[in-house]
Amino acid sequence: MSTKTGTPRDEGPAADTGSDLGAAGSQLSTAPTEDVALPSLGPLGWARWFWRQLTSMRVALLLLFLLSVGAIPGSLIPQTSIDPVKVDQFKNEHTALADIYDKLGMFHVYSSVWFSAIYLLLFISLIGCIVPRSWQFVGQLRGRPPAAPRRLTRLPAYTTWRTNAAPEEVLGAAHRLLKKRRFRAHPHGTAVAAEKGYLREVGNLVFHLALIVMLVAFAVGSLWKSEGGKLITEGDGFANSLTQYDDFTSGAFFDTDTLEPFGFTLNKFEATYERSGPEKGTPRIFRAHITYFSGADGKEHKTAIEVNTPLDIAGSKVYLLNHGYAPEVTVKDGRGKVVYKGAVPFLPQDPKNFTSTGVVKVPGAQTKGGKPNQLGFQGFFVPTFGGKGSGSMFSQFPALDYPVLTLTAYHGDLGVGSGLPQNVYQLDKKRLKQYKDKGRPVAKMMLPGETMKLPNGDGSIKFTGIKSWASFKISHQPGNGLALTGAAAALVGLAGSLFIQRRRVWIRAEADADGHTVVELAGLGRSESARLPEELAELALALEPDAPLAPATGDDGRAPDPKPGPAPDAGPGPDSEDPAEPTDSDGPADPSEGARA
Repeated sequence: MSTKTGTPRDEGPAADTGSDLGAAGSQLSTAPTEDVALPSLGPLGWARWFWRQLTSMRVALLLLFLLSVGAIPGSLIPQTSIDPVKVDQFKNEHTALADIYDKLGMFHVYSSVWFSAIYLLLFISLIGCIVPRSWQFVGQLRGRPPAAPRRLTRLPAYTTWRTNAAPEEVLGAAHRLLKKRRFRAHPHGTAVAAEKGYLREVGNLVFHLALIVMLVAFAVGSLWKSEGGKLITEGDGFANSLTQYDDFTSGAFFDTDTLEPFGFTLNKFEATYERSGPEKGTPRIFRAHITYFSGADGKEHKTAIEVNTPLDIAGSKVYLLNHGYAPEVTVKDGRGKVVYKGAVPFLPQDPKNFTSTGVVKVPGAQTKGGKPNQLGFQGFFVPTFGGKGSGSMFSQFPALDYPVLTLTAYHGDLGVGSGLPQNVYQLDKKRLKQYKDKGRPVAKMMLPGETMKLPNGDGSIKFTGIKSWASFKISHQPGNGLALTGAAAALVGLAGSLFIQRRRVWIRAEADADGHTVVELAGLGRSESARLPEELAELALALEPDAPLAPATGDDGRAPDPKPGPAPDAGPGPDSEDPAEPTDSDGPADPSEGARA
């Protein structure tokens, strides 16, 4: 038995190779045939040329790369749909650069014209690639493996031997063997043609279809999404109504009247921190204990939300984003009447140790004589005071070990009646005057339970306690499940297209002039692989019991080589001109197909 792999032993021009392999080497891929003819002049010709370029796999990969690159600014530059406050801050800090970014749509990358153009072109390109490949692949599944080429010796993997078994017996055994090995096989003349590895093309098509599914999922998620944020203090709650959100954004097709009825109450926020070592101050427990309900008459349930464990409710997800402290204060005006009592959220300026700032606004305060005297307090809060003796306010640990509140008092007009929107975390001082006592600003550093009195008997403010607050993001993304399905299908399809090899095998059995049967096995794969010769060797060993080696008849004890002349009824020999078609083929061979594996 002789085996050959690698370079064919018969060298010849490319045209001869194509005529030898014929249809056998064709359609191992669903890639469309390249047409080298230039398009004709005119609108129709140019349109055809543009369509062919757009639907080529090269352009699809280029557009996919551009889409990935185009998404980078959306991660690095603040986006209006996610955090408009940061966008305004960026514009104030980088005026010249912000104008350029604004013109390029960098503050709304995913809804910009250029990103949408890349997105749509990629969508069209993928569809244009998939549809013709799918039809071509369906045609291949309905067809049969092509007949054996005339010269099997020119294939990458080849083996041959002589046997005393009849050709019909060998072909029958070969057919059964290939069927047992899950090849699509059928006899054709003096050979059995077989093919295997269709899952490679299935994986390739599934991968590209999955990309389309993911693009559709992203489009659905962008057009029908809704997302909002809410800061909640311990004891307070939230209901899924548009007026309850601190900020809210939605897709173009989202209907705000269809918000699902649900809500929750923040019962307690639990946080513990590492107290020593290099990770001092790192959160160990970061958990919001809530009571939630779903539906107008839904039953209440208790649960906990953590950073990586959102609450899934009524088709939306509630994520825990951040937390901070809300000092509780009681404000009395000049009449001695309590005009404000409650917890005021302070925003962390130091995300590690929670040095925080905030304001207290009391628009209903009056003087002793009953005249309007709106009060405002600018404050700093630190959970663990570390500025003793330094004259500054800063925290040295995020837990409530040594809480201190510093307030500076103002009075006048807060501007809340102007009708213009105000930031609840900032104090507009344009129409306010700072309280002064003996020429010094009225400010006081207070511990829980202490009180700061205002000059002229205008009232007081008492630091009564501390609550925690937590900020949540309520997100409705209808395309997430579809995107996950597409991503999983893309991975499966990619694995199939990379690790499965599509190959063809031919087993020929013909009688020679000495009365023996010459058995030839040859294989052809879409790509070079060491597995193909190994598989061919396994087939040869499995076939040998039904086609045993003929006994040696030569003087040297070896079986003689086949005679150089042509086999009976097999066509001209190797020294003659190659025929235009294979011996077992019913139709002419396409020389260009033989070179395409």
